[in-house]
Formats: sequence, C-alpha cells, structure tokens
Amino acid sequence: MASVDKNTIIADVLKIDAGTAPFFFEIGMHCLGCPSASGESIEEACAVHGVDADELVNKINDYLKTK
Repeated sequence: MASVDKNTIIADVLKIDAGTAPFFFEIGMHCLGCPSASGESIEEACAVHGVDADELVNKINDYLKTK
C-alpha cells in the first residue's frame, strides 16, 4: 500500500493515484499541472493555501488505504 507524508511531492502523489486530485482542488489548488505545483511538497502547497498539512496527508492516506 502506498502512503504519503508532508514531504511528498504533489506530482508523485498524483502518480501514485490520480484520484487524489480532488483533495488538492478542495484546498484551492487548481493548477496541478503547472511546474510550481508539480514540484511542491504537500507541506509547501498547504502553507501557500493556508491548510493544515497533517489533515491533508491524513485524508489522502485514508483514501489510498481504500485502494
């Protein structure tokens, strides 16, 4: 089973499972294909968008557990 942490690069999260995209859309990150977004870690993206990184990581990992 795959899992992510705050240091996981967003592009890598999407490679693990493209179904994780809606979790990023929910925090206002709508440009997942842009170079900045694809090179950012989950923690960096959360800092920019004012979201708790641990909460997002938990949501994504809970989703990945169902796969």
